[in-house]
Amino acid sequence: MSAAPRQTASFLMQRFREVGLEPDKRRGQNFLIDLNLLEILAMEADITDRDVVLEVGTGLGSLTALMAERAAAVITVEIDKHLQQLASEVLDGFDNVTLLRHDALRNKNNLHPAVIEAVQAKLAEGLHRQFKLAANLPYCIATPIVSNVLSLPFVPASITVTIQKELADRIAAVPSTKDYSALSIWIQAQCDARILRTLPPQVFWPRPKVDSAIIQIVPNAEKRARIPDLEFFHTFVRSMFFHRRKFLRGVLVAAMKERLTKPQVDAVLESQELGPTARAEELDVDRMLSLCEAVRQALADRESN
Repeated sequence: MSAAPRQTASFLMQRFREVGLEPDKRRGQNFLIDLNLLEILAMEADITDRDVVLEVGTGLGSLTALMAERAAAVITVEIDKHLQQLASEVLDGFDNVTLLRHDALRNKNNLHPAVIEAVQAKLAEGLHRQFKLAANLPYCIATPIVSNVLSLPFVPASITVTIQKELADRIAAVPSTKDYSALSIWIQAQCDARILRTLPPQVFWPRPKVDSAIIQIVPNAEKRARIPDLEFFHTFVRSMFFHRRKFLRGVLVAAMKERLTKPQVDAVLESQELGPTARAEELDVDRMLSLCEAVRQALADRESN
């Protein structure tokens, strides 16, 4: 295996000049140029020879190469055909790297089937293999990538990624704060999450206008076991935050339109001791889990009658 070139700002600028390209802001192309931070990201992911690692946003392949030196396999996804070509030159010596040129998302709620199939194939190649997501995620797709990876049939052992600091704050937010959202609940209901490091704009090229963060999200089997229907919970929580400032009763009536009557919605809220002025943003994870299960049970009871 050949060593990857050092991803410095001068190296990146030279490579882009050579092929007559500029970073595409629409695709969130901000490259991590602090070599220590690249190493830290790979180290915090704790990649071993039993890991199948998914990276979204190959870039020029520097982080990919670092991870490939440690992993059983790396599936790396790059939507930009020019970057994919440049990365393929860097990664040519690694026989455990699968480089896909795809949008990693089929739509905002699902990963691309080719990405899922590639990960499943590599997991099946060895006993006791486990799945991890590790990447410098493009800002424009960070939220759906993190969210949808937790909906996969194969649960990741960990997610270690760089994302916007604002998004990291949303993931770690507590109730009744401006950052608290459906994403906060969805992740905290099933995972332990911590912000490992805040990154200033100058450690990227080109420099973004905002701070970033390395965050690690580790699924917790005990937490996930509390959710009887993960897909229903995911959809339910998103619907509760469509209009976060509205009263919960009105949001729930709208979300359950033609499925539950207003009296049935009122009965659910009364059973949860939620008054007429309650809002979704005030509910902690446990209360949202309880409300979701009460709604799911009410739907089941109605269908059985």
